[in-house]
Amino acid sequence: MRIGFDGKRAVQNYTGLGNYSRYIAEILCRFYPDNRYLLYAPKKRDNKRLEKLTEQFRQLSIIYPKGTFWKKLSSIWRIKGITKQLEEEKIDLFHGLSNELPLNIHKSPIKSIVTIHDLIFLRFPQYYHFIDRKIYTYKFRKACENADRIIAISECTKRDIMDYFRIPASKIEVVYQGCDPIFEQTVSEEIKKEIRNKYRLPARFILNVGSIEDRKNSLLAVQALLQLSEDIHLVIVGKRTPYTKKIEQFVNDHHLTKRVHIFNNIPFNDLPVFYQCAEIFTYPSYFEGFGIPIIEALYSGTPVVAAKGSCLEEAGGPDSLYINPDSVEEIGVAFNRILNDNSLRQKMVENGKQFVKRFSDQEQAKLIMNIYEKTCKL
Repeated sequence: MRIGFDGKRAVQNYTGLGNYSRYIAEILCRFYPDNRYLLYAPKKRDNKRLEKLTEQFRQLSIIYPKGTFWKKLSSIWRIKGITKQLEEEKIDLFHGLSNELPLNIHKSPIKSIVTIHDLIFLRFPQYYHFIDRKIYTYKFRKACENADRIIAISECTKRDIMDYFRIPASKIEVVYQGCDPIFEQTVSEEIKKEIRNKYRLPARFILNVGSIEDRKNSLLAVQALLQLSEDIHLVIVGKRTPYTKKIEQFVNDHHLTKRVHIFNNIPFNDLPVFYQCAEIFTYPSYFEGFGIPIIEALYSGTPVVAAKGSCLEEAGGPDSLYINPDSVEEIGVAFNRILNDNSLRQKMVENGKQFVKRFSDQEQAKLIMNIYEKTCKL
């Protein structure tokens, strides 16, 4: 098969949807090397991780708009002009990896699939501008209606697609996300020591990874420090937003400046050390499409405390601990249970590593390829 992807995020994004896009391309190249995989991107941008993939896999290529007209109007090309190019290049199936499809692809003979990651903008409209909500709703709904099949990254997202867009369950397949293999590898003590010194990491800490914004609810973990032993610190890794000031205000008001450490732009290759050195990983987010950092933590052998109410139980499995995202008391109790009970901690680590095997690269690639083959037979 000749399989095309919406490659905008793979080329332009270094986290989130970019990671997902590169991950899908990589595992399909690795386990199904006889196909041709073409990432269609509107603009060029230096991306070392993507360059590494194209060097490693000859069957993977990056394709840009043809002709001066579409090169100048690359954003419109991605929405509409790309379809003719896909036909000319004899693409059998096109996969929109980040919630979108060309608006006219359903009028072509090319089969199409879209991955929907979440509908947070409909669940929590207060976090989005009115215009952004309207644009997202239009794009996502059209993609779901026009696609031959839809991949949802969790059962929670599948239910939202059915509820908000009235899409039948029979059209939607759930394929969970995996994570970069780097998190499966045990880091040597020498490297751990080097990274600890580089960032001056505390001896004992709870870790939180993700953009620092209201929905992610990192402040809850900060507030819980008041219930914990003073030698327990909190390390937050993520992109700063105005919400960070709210955290810093609480930290200053409660004299926690020596116990809360916020890092931005940590190199990807350093992240596994943060996970493997942490006592606990916490993800108190109000809502997620899936929760990749939880998978990264489980692979790293780090116990997880996450919020109830969205899909995080799907990611964390039955042996992680779950709390009300509005309860400082609950998260504090969960932290103390793990910190003070080594047998519980060991059980969570061992069972977490068993649970996370269901997200293996080979299993994800197999599920996706089965959907591709089934879709091409429609």
